[in-house]
Amino acid sequence: MGLFYVGCKVENHRDGKSAVVPRMMVDTGSEFTWIDAKILEKLGIERRKKDLQIRMANGQIITRSVGYAILRVDKTETTDEIVFAEPGDLPLLGCRALEGLHLKVDSRRKKLVAAGPAIAATAVKLRC
Repeated sequence: MGLFYVGCKVENHRDGKSAVVPRMMVDTGSEFTWIDAKILEKLGIERRKKDLQIRMANGQIITRSVGYAILRVDKTETTDEIVFAEPGDLPLLGCRALEGLHLKVDSRRKKLVAAGPAIAATAVKLRC
């Protein structure tokens, strides 16, 4: 797939305070989105889940805090759990946010594109 980056706006859902994170690596292998803790704290985003254990790609297990925020990429938005990234952590846009934003990776052009129609189950009346 190769690496590529996008900009993202992060917003506190309680009061609308927001900040732009100009460069986040798109990482479909990361469940969570990671944003610098200083940015999240400045926006007043609370640490709701503390000492959450996260397994890194190299197998190492670390602990971080997680809070809730609105994310905007281009014209799409979602609410997601955001990791309070510490120094040395990469700013990442993870797969849960991509699903919520209803975006997918165009690996050829190295960009995010609309995911198309949402998939859902429908209630079908069974004949007995």
